[in-house]
Amino acid sequence: MSDLFFYGTLCHLPLLERVLGHAVETAPAVLEDHAAFWAAGEAFPIIAERPGARAEGLLARGLSDEDVARLRFYEGAFDYDLEPVQLVGGDRALVFFSATDRWEPGAPWLLSDWEEKWAELQMIAAVEIMAWYGRISAEEMVKRFTPISVRANARMVARRRPASTDWDLEKDVEVHAHHRPYMNFFTMEEMDLQFRRHDGSMSDVLNRGALMVGEAAVVLPYDPLRDRVLLVQQFRAPVFMLGDPDPWVWEPVAGLVDPGETAEEAARREAQEEAGLIVRQLHPAGKCYSSTGSSGEFLNLFIGICDLEDRPEGGGGLESEGEDLVSRLVSYDELIADIDAERHRDMPLVTTSLWLSRHRDRLRAEAGI
Repeated sequence: MSDLFFYGTLCHLPLLERVLGHAVETAPAVLEDHAAFWAAGEAFPIIAERPGARAEGLLARGLSDEDVARLRFYEGAFDYDLEPVQLVGGDRALVFFSATDRWEPGAPWLLSDWEEKWAELQMIAAVEIMAWYGRISAEEMVKRFTPISVRANARMVARRRPASTDWDLEKDVEVHAHHRPYMNFFTMEEMDLQFRRHDGSMSDVLNRGALMVGEAAVVLPYDPLRDRVLLVQQFRAPVFMLGDPDPWVWEPVAGLVDPGETAEEAARREAQEEAGLIVRQLHPAGKCYSSTGSSGEFLNLFIGICDLEDRPEGGGGLESEGEDLVSRLVSYDELIADIDAERHRDMPLVTTSLWLSRHRDRLRAEAGI
């Protein structure tokens, strides 16, 4: 049995109990000559030696070996490891310290600040993290933590959308089993479930799977003065895997929405990363699921007003993400002609182009043309 001192996110008891899988009794405790800080640029804290300081937290006594193993797995996703300390009052306990020097101390840590902004997202992420306990190592989980956070952010946003006025999820959907057979940058989930049919009866128990991606921002850069758009081309592995002989696809700028980021912020960031563009104005062009029968990906579509003056066609994207993009400028007339001739195969490009066709005159008028 082990005693552990928690100073950060696990002082949020619902999260601690989700990680452990059961309720736990805790008591206030203090570690002297230490202080908790936000990890600079991150959504979690680190603890560091600071003479004269006091780190306040919670002490959990008598945790089992299984409890500690679950905590090691969860905190391993943040690159933490356990070290022994002595608390005020003489209790000895184990504390999760950063396992490396990769995190720089930021502002002083306040649990209430984290709870206000990040607790909901981390509670969702913890479900997926702990679903893989015993299946992969903590070291492997470290590599997957960022995409898990992206998916958790998408789930959080999805739950805030208006509920159906015609159906009651508590009565009209019954989940018998929830499986996670695969996880990497994306993840596959399966459920054995029943849903209420339109005649009022419940369906048979069906097995259904989905690719869980996250929430994405898509922006088609448009210059109303020059009446042109910018497209990017990149190799798409799923298109290749299908057997399509041309897996290099022309698309709008797009990317996943990071935790703590709005879709608008993501659209502007991706325009800069993928095409070196500054978006002057964003026009919402729709919000939709990319493929409701197979994927949970949700798209935030935009037209981005940009200055698309003549410039050499060049590359873009982040090497760290394996991106290899080229861009080209296309006149509005050429764009629509290619859409009508079915030469474009990317659904977000077709959708944003058709939105542009409906609103082009207005956008040009607003630009004084």
